[in-house]
Amino acid sequence: MRRFRMSDAAIGEAWQRRQQGETYRVIAAALGCHEGSVYFHIQKRGGVPPRIRHRAARVLSRADREEISRGLAAAESFRSLARRLHREPSTISREVARHGGRTQYRATAADAAAWQAACRPKPSRLATCARLRHRVTRQLQRGWSPEQIAGWLRWRWPDNPAMHVSHETIYQSLYVQARGGLKRVLVQHLRRGRPQRRPRRWAGHTGTRIADVVSIRERPAAVEDRAVPGHWEGDLLRGAHQSHVVTLVERQSRFVVLIRLPHTDAPTVAQALARRVQRLPAALRQSLTWDRGGEMAHHRRFTVATNVQVYFCDPQSPWQRGSNENTNGLLRQYLPRGRDFTGVSQVQLNQIARLLNTRPRKTLKYETPADRLAAAVAATA
Repeated sequence: MRRFRMSDAAIGEAWQRRQQGETYRVIAAALGCHEGSVYFHIQKRGGVPPRIRHRAARVLSRADREEISRGLAAAESFRSLARRLHREPSTISREVARHGGRTQYRATAADAAAWQAACRPKPSRLATCARLRHRVTRQLQRGWSPEQIAGWLRWRWPDNPAMHVSHETIYQSLYVQARGGLKRVLVQHLRRGRPQRRPRRWAGHTGTRIADVVSIRERPAAVEDRAVPGHWEGDLLRGAHQSHVVTLVERQSRFVVLIRLPHTDAPTVAQALARRVQRLPAALRQSLTWDRGGEMAHHRRFTVATNVQVYFCDPQSPWQRGSNENTNGLLRQYLPRGRDFTGVSQVQLNQIARLLNTRPRKTLKYETPADRLAAAVAATA
């Protein structure tokens, strides 16, 4: 422990820099300490920053206690002190009695004792409610995210607050073991499966020139407002050894389709996409939005085969395919980075898509994509 010792100020600055996305090495260099020391203090809390304590405005401050100490030394009455500090006489009386009386009251010791006494660790709801803990554990094991679980619990038991818990409480119980409730091993069921929480970072990517590009800015308004089904967003999910999987997401329902790719050259991608899209109902073949990746260089061939217009995002603008980008993040739970996708069969991809399509989504008010798409198709028919 002595080896990793850091001052409270240094630990606070380390947390602040970590939340800004700095690496352990950069933080250690800035603070003049060992990289392992920074890692130790952040890993100890699972990457979850501690809450900064604040002194409430209604309680006595350090300056108030100094004034009380000087007044007692001058044999001043409690009422006189209360008038000067704009407090009730009973507040001054209790403060002095609590910390040694008139003869032994010291401002520094009284302030330190009051600050320590204000710590009232409240047990987590997950640690005290076995039924809630069992439900959360079971849904985590099914691959649901903490936010999905929190929303589903409120939908399932709207009139029972005892069965409600925030997603942040679930994360705290998983990563900060002092909070109690959930076992650390459940972290492996989260989408990322990381041993600690990390601050979010933006990562852009470059585009590729493609002939006869139709810009996303020419996309009809019906696509933008998700008014009708059948408009898709697509991308390639990358694995090890240059292996890829095609991901298609229907914009209105967030329904996912996965396609196995033997190769990632433009003709193969266009053919695989066309073959899968042709199997969709006519009402679900409206448009496709893609990024500037060279794998869609033969988009005209795809459009001729399916009668589906392809629109391309602006360069370095993955956020214009937000539904697909978010879904790719969800898929990393089943198809993690570094895995070779060449050994994943189409049957396995269909099973993964089925798992995602039957999970409740917050953006759908906790409906599942499968239910939302089925309702949309029925309404269209």
